[in-house]
Amino acid sequence: MSAPSATVASGVPTVVGLIAGGRQFPVLVAQGVKEQGHRLIVAGFTGHTNPDVYPLADAHRELKLGQLAKLLDFLHEHKVRQVVMAGTINKPGVLDIRHFDSRAVKVLLSLPGKGDDAVLRAVSTLLEGEGMELVSPQVYAKGLTTPPGILTKRAPDEREWADLKRGAALAREMGRLDIGQGVVLREGIVAAVEALEGTDAAIRRGCELGGPGCVVVKVMKPGQEERVDLPSVGPDTVRVLAKGQGTCLGVEAGKSLFFDLEAAIAAADRAGIAIVGLTDELLAG
Repeated sequence: MSAPSATVASGVPTVVGLIAGGRQFPVLVAQGVKEQGHRLIVAGFTGHTNPDVYPLADAHRELKLGQLAKLLDFLHEHKVRQVVMAGTINKPGVLDIRHFDSRAVKVLLSLPGKGDDAVLRAVSTLLEGEGMELVSPQVYAKGLTTPPGILTKRAPDEREWADLKRGAALAREMGRLDIGQGVVLREGIVAAVEALEGTDAAIRRGCELGGPGCVVVKVMKPGQEERVDLPSVGPDTVRVLAKGQGTCLGVEAGKSLFFDLEAAIAAADRAGIAIVGLTDELLAG
């Protein structure tokens, strides 16, 4: 994981810019920023950002995706020194470039690939080039990393272990190609690969195609920018998997985020789902 910055570690108040997406994560980060005594500036996106984050901000502005020049102007206006990115973005919406300004179009056209990691790396480089330090959201929202080992009452059976191992290898290859972070499979047969639609939609499609007993695996992409886009799951993931009659969830331990872990485990136990924090040792066993 990225080490906390010298400014954060010293405890000196600073101005933190939060580029916020949807769901719970940006709210947790915002709360952590305020608890540490920093000034919080939030940039959100219409139709994407969880509005619960705005009341926590000292100043906020809602933009359209692709208004990169306005985003930079807003951050500079408030003398932001550190930037954190947290929260989900409806990825199909990113394909709508009608609202992209010239700065965003220039960044997009400069990319050799258009996958998540390529885009996020380009934005990260741009922010740092503007004199802002990009820091991991886990500096401010601690304790969310997936623990290793079997996390539920039920352990995977022999068939599920085989699917977890195959799924992890396939997911890493998909990640290397900057396609997605997860796969859904059963009996070694891939039913769905996570792409633009996101984890929940991939699970729904995979369980519909693969039938009862599907296994879901999410891992970090090889060489992924850890300060920006770690794999993440939570109770909603478990509920979607249970509804699709899936039976096992494997998430890379130490390199992924697990929101509301206790609630997710309780839901999994009720549904008879096995959850595993995957490690190289477990996958090699």
